[in-house]
Amino acid sequence: MRKIKLQINITIDGFVGGENGELDWMLTESDQKQIDYLNGITENVDTILLGRKMALESIPHWQKVAESASKNQETDFAQFFTETQKIVFSKNLQHIDGKNVVLENGNLKDAIQKIKDKPGADVIVYGGANFVSSLLKENLLDELNLFVHPVSIGKGLSIFNEKTKLKLIRSEFYTNGIVLNKYEI
Repeated sequence: MRKIKLQINITIDGFVGGENGELDWMLTESDQKQIDYLNGITENVDTILLGRKMALESIPHWQKVAESASKNQETDFAQFFTETQKIVFSKNLQHIDGKNVVLENGNLKDAIQKIKDKPGADVIVYGGANFVSSLLKENLLDELNLFVHPVSIGKGLSIFNEKTKLKLIRSEFYTNGIVLNKYEI
């Protein structure tokens, strides 16, 4: 059975975005060990899951980076993101533009179970906050890769809205101050 893996940046006080989704608190991924880990997470992935808000921002952004002539630190990820099948979960959208994008309007739990039951590689979730919260509430995630930034913002968007027991299976720190905590549920 395919594994559903979350990769998300989070503040030390548990927020994944400011009150309006701001990400200005995030540190850059400048540690090669962290970049290698991020690349490793996606080695056995053939599907990306996104909520509506995250999809509307990230799909055009990464597609533009992937299509640009310039090569930079983000190009490899942009190519991966653009070329990989993306399933966007939304109750409101009837259509979404982008390469390799499928829209899912059905029941979240049923749709995720169908994805897990299909043959294929693992699946990665990139967010947003409400979508990830729903996945946690329904116990649909198998692995959480939380990149904890040494920043406190006081209030914002959280993915944890109820008691959730996790099993820590890996923890490592990077020279930029970010700490990875990898959990199984």
